[in-house]
Amino acid sequence: MRRIIFWLKTVLLVAAVLVVTSVVAVRVWPQVVIFDALMPGDPGTRRMMQAVAYGSDPRQRLDVYAPATHGAALPILVFIHGGSWDSGTKDGYGFAASAYAARGFVVVVPEYRLHPDHKYPAFLRDCASAVAWARDNARAIGGDAGRIVLVGHSAGAYNAAMLAYDQRWLDEAGVPRETIRAFAGLAGPYDFLPLTDAATRRTFAHVGEDDLPATQPVNHVDAGDPPAILVQGTADAIVHPTRHTQSLSRELRDAGVDVEVVDYSGIGHAGIVTALAWPLRWRAPVLEDTAALLKNYAER
Repeated sequence: MRRIIFWLKTVLLVAAVLVVTSVVAVRVWPQVVIFDALMPGDPGTRRMMQAVAYGSDPRQRLDVYAPATHGAALPILVFIHGGSWDSGTKDGYGFAASAYAARGFVVVVPEYRLHPDHKYPAFLRDCASAVAWARDNARAIGGDAGRIVLVGHSAGAYNAAMLAYDQRWLDEAGVPRETIRAFAGLAGPYDFLPLTDAATRRTFAHVGEDDLPATQPVNHVDAGDPPAILVQGTADAIVHPTRHTQSLSRELRDAGVDVEVVDYSGIGHAGIVTALAWPLRWRAPVLEDTAALLKNYAER
């Protein structure tokens, strides 16, 4: 009877998650907080810090997750949330942070200032400052200051790609280039000129025509840049499922930078990130694929 009740609860949980996921997929981003609340964290992990300030603005806050116990300093993973640059919160991504912590990372999840109150490149500067905080506080959180990897979903993947490949943002924050060992982009936009969709027009229209090319990750790739894993769902109706990954992966390969592209059949925009939660890992092995490669690059 207990086994039947357990599986009944599991089925109901998965059903609830799928309903919430369908809402998240149309970019009602506050719903991701509900999704996160439904998700049990991975066993053996903990949130060790909450809402730590890395700047003076109320949104310049971050959380830190880690394995419940560990000895040697672990690689640091900075996970950057999405939300079309005008929404989103770190509080909706405990499930993702816990997942990566269970794979042997200290995970830092920052919030950042949003459009329209703060214009591009404010959110890039914030994300770079959060990486600098992680590096400066590595010993306190049990991480290795010399081994940092970047992960982002959607707009967060754009932010992470810009940190990885446009060195001016980390330079401003005082983070050496070699500190960043790898980048994983989950359904990210990397090549969106001309500005044709509402989110990119809203966020980048104020940038001068001559300066717009500098907003694109594909235009900053160079030899010696961090290797990448770019994952996408073939059913993504928000970020084109092939254009962006193809463009960035081509630039990386041409520059001699290692890059892995993984397609997940039938997975949508939100499904890429929600597949990190253990009840939905059967949908796509996003965690397994990204964590393994990130760990490999971090340990080289």
